[in-house]
Amino acid sequence: MNPAFLQEAIEHATENVRRGGGPFAALVVKAGVAIATGANCVTATNDPTAHAEIVAIREACRVLGAFQLTGCDVYCSCEPCPMCLGALFWARPTRIFFAATAQDAAAAGFDDSLIYHQLALPPAGRAIPMTHVADPSARRPFQAWAARPDKVRY
Repeated sequence: MNPAFLQEAIEHATENVRRGGGPFAALVVKAGVAIATGANCVTATNDPTAHAEIVAIREACRVLGAFQLTGCDVYCSCEPCPMCLGALFWARPTRIFFAATAQDAAAAGFDDSLIYHQLALPPAGRAIPMTHVADPSARRPFQAWAARPDKVRY
């Protein structure tokens, strides 16, 4: 853990607020060098997925020419939300470091507890109801994937 990278994430998040963005930033570090940064730009881009970690992951993967962050550390100004945590698990960095906690974010108005609660509910009981529609061809994409000899596993 390099405290300078965590401080850089915090400063980047603070500067993002000054520019009208959200109070979140993230850095992706490989071999002691920051290869990508990201700041929350949800409102600036009208993109609800434009969280700092997502922006940083996308940039780092572009730089690396890979879809995973093998051998990378991620430094976040705040504990990742459920969406970003999921994306980070898919990206598979070596480690994740964060400064502020989810409770700190909630106190500032960024409360993810509803999402955590919703994940524990059956799909039909969620705040946005989800309905499974049985379709005989539903598994066809998975069958095509399984049959493909040149697939890239991820």
